[in-house]
Amino acid sequence: LLINDHPEIAHAIGADGVHVGREDATVPEARALLGPDAIIGVTCYGQIERAVEAEQEGADYVAFGTPFPSPTKGTQGKTPLTIYRDVKQHVAIPVFAIGGIHVGNAQQVRDAGADAISVVSGVFGAPDVGAAAKFLAAMFT
Repeated sequence: LLINDHPEIAHAIGADGVHVGREDATVPEARALLGPDAIIGVTCYGQIERAVEAEQEGADYVAFGTPFPSPTKGTQGKTPLTIYRDVKQHVAIPVFAIGGIHVGNAQQVRDAGADAISVVSGVFGAPDVGAAAKFLAAMFT
C-alpha cells in the first residue's frame, strides 16, 4: 500500500510507502520519516533531470505522465510515450507510466519502455473491475 502525497499518513497507518510530487515532502524527508525499507516514488512531470535527482536522493521508482487524457489527471502535462525509453538511459530505478492508461492502451506504454503503470479509472471505470485489474497486472509481471 502506497499513500499518495502524504508520508505522515503513510507512517501513521504503517503503509509500505509513499508517492510524492513537487509540492510534497522531499525524498530525504519521506525516507527519514518512513525508514530505509519504505517504497518511495516520485512524480517527474516529464522532466528527466527530476528523475535523475530523485534517484540520487534515494527514490525507489519514478513516474511520468500523462501519456493519455485521464479523468483524474486531465490532459495537462501530456507526456510523449518516448519519455519512458529516454529516461531509462539516465536512471536505473523502475519507470512508471501514469495517466489515462486502460486495457486498450497499456500495451503502448509497455512497448514504449515503462516498467510499470499506475491506474485508477482504467480499472475502476472498466465494465469488469476484476478482469481489468488482472489483465493489467499480468501485462507487467
